[in-house]
Amino acid sequence: MTDLDAPATVRALRATFDSRRTRPIAWREQQLVAMRRMLVDNERAIAAALAEDLGKPRFETWAAEIQVTVREIDELRRNLRRWTDEERVRIPWVLRPGRAEIHREPLGVVLVIAPWNYPVHLLLTPMAAGIAAGNAVLGKPSELAPATSALMSRLAAAYLDTEAIGLVEGGVPETTALLRERFDHILYTGNGAVGRIVLEAAARHLTPTTLELGGKTPVIVDRDADLKLAAGRVAFAKWSNAGQTCIAADHVWVHEDVEDEFLGLLRREVKRRYGDDPRTSPDFGRIVNVRHARRLAGLLEAGGYDEVVIGGSVDPDDRYVAPTVVRGVKPEAGLMAEEIFGPILPVLTFVDLDEPIDAIHAGSKPLALYVFTGDSGTADRLLAETSSGGACVNDVMTQILVPGLPFGGVGNSGNGCYHGRWGMETFSHRKAVYRRPGWFIDPPVLRPPYRPWKQALFKRVF
Repeated sequence: MTDLDAPATVRALRATFDSRRTRPIAWREQQLVAMRRMLVDNERAIAAALAEDLGKPRFETWAAEIQVTVREIDELRRNLRRWTDEERVRIPWVLRPGRAEIHREPLGVVLVIAPWNYPVHLLLTPMAAGIAAGNAVLGKPSELAPATSALMSRLAAAYLDTEAIGLVEGGVPETTALLRERFDHILYTGNGAVGRIVLEAAARHLTPTTLELGGKTPVIVDRDADLKLAAGRVAFAKWSNAGQTCIAADHVWVHEDVEDEFLGLLRREVKRRYGDDPRTSPDFGRIVNVRHARRLAGLLEAGGYDEVVIGGSVDPDDRYVAPTVVRGVKPEAGLMAEEIFGPILPVLTFVDLDEPIDAIHAGSKPLALYVFTGDSGTADRLLAETSSGGACVNDVMTQILVPGLPFGGVGNSGNGCYHGRWGMETFSHRKAVYRRPGWFIDPPVLRPPYRPWKQALFKRVF
């Protein structure tokens, strides 16, 4: 859609929803199948668009944009009928004869505002959940990934029911215009500053929201951890998509006894994955735009650390920031003040677990937390004494791949969740229904006047 008329766009989608077109299970299944086919048929075009926008390696496109979305669609299709069935609820005996049920019904017209870092997956996964729940869905892809945004709009128009599912391209003016309209749910993925704007706009219509806002995801590497395993998985979490992942490793707390060994293993991982010059590697991406590359360069130039031990080179005009590790990072450093969202990894040391725990408490609650340790008691303590949207023990980012786990933040890292059944629940209303047979007549004891003997009986029964 171009030359946006936001009121007319939302009005048309609402008319489709009100016609009950989106409610039948057959329609939902048909649209999910079409979305899956859209991804599979156009893998090459999607890879080309993401290479243009983010320099995203082709394998990362397949794994983190296409395949993970296909798996989500398959999970929704496989369970759709079961998840939409009426759910019986046990009732107290004093309410019998009767029956209590939960009916799941679609909310109406829902809006999905997607980010630029995974502009296919983070657009289509929540849209698929909205469709599966029976809603009319409007998607807003990010203008910072223009090639992907244009492609998604063309493909959606070709494959999906355009009277019930739409995409709106554009930037801040288009998003602002959409947020003036009344939706029945808004799911936004991005940063906290825009998240507040979304919340303020939604509040005018009392619209519920789901916000995924990222944060400074910490990694704790204890001295009893398998350091080779930890280094390999931290490297994957930090340098996939050039670090532009909301649940990437933002910084590492490593026990001071094993810091040198851990840094040596990270250095080996960079060389093994990207060669002597990561800039020439087909498997290392680019920063989304020059402005963000300059922001990352500024964080490095601001200092607040002892030394750069890996990488450090930046070419903003080429949108290139090397896989970089800095050590001796001070808590007040600029690198520790905001989510880095790039391939720069600060490393801090600790002697006692209280140090990283206290640091996590002092900041905003992160979207994820990762701990590497050989002691289950250490892992349990970190999970019990910290709060985060999700967590992994001896792994990274895998929590989002488990179909039965909710994906979402807590506190400043977001609210609400989706993925699998959790996405269906987010975009559905759970209507409480109580049925009583028509032949049942209330006994006189239930009607006024409430004489003392009735009150005594009520107190005894209830």
